[in-house]
Amino acid sequence: MVKAGIKNLLIDFGGVLIDLDRQRCVANFQQLGLQGVESLLGIYHQEDFLQRYEKGQLTTAQFRDQVRACAGHPVADAEIDRAWNSFLVGIPAEKLELLLQLRQRYRLFLLSNTNELHWQWSLEHAFPYQGQNVEDYFERIYLSFRLNLAKPDPAIFRTVLEDAELRPEETLFIDDSVENCRVAETFGIAVYTPEPHEDWSHLFR
Repeated sequence: MVKAGIKNLLIDFGGVLIDLDRQRCVANFQQLGLQGVESLLGIYHQEDFLQRYEKGQLTTAQFRDQVRACAGHPVADAEIDRAWNSFLVGIPAEKLELLLQLRQRYRLFLLSNTNELHWQWSLEHAFPYQGQNVEDYFERIYLSFRLNLAKPDPAIFRTVLEDAELRPEETLFIDDSVENCRVAETFGIAVYTPEPHEDWSHLFR
């Protein structure tokens, strides 16, 4: 159960809201000719040029060029986008319903390590639900590729707390990365780390 005094919910995206299929994404990239992509693609954090893309240090065009360079042969933009977005499965309807219910009781914020292609796909395919869109679920949205910062860097938490004018002791952070939660706790933020595919609505019953 959420402790008394919590007024703000800071919610992760990948693994907490949207289901992920890392192996499908790895397999699709391997079909394009990328070797070693498995060591670059993590559930919680990316490596090398994937990490730079997630932090907004590469444009989408530069990201695609890096994929082509790793593949060693020409690959169409659409093929790269399809392989990359196959990492994303979808947000269960019950979680979207939960967000709508929680927004009536709390201030809701999204804090995600993500990139432009994944975010565009999610806006089109994951968040629309019975006439609702992403802005109906969250007061503000904080994305690594826009902030040029990524969890677990303390600077991203500091930025969110200051921008949204949140008191840490009134804030619950829900993230599936133990390391991200550990850093959030250093600010005095309450944390919860759900298991993969967990229905964490029990926190609010």
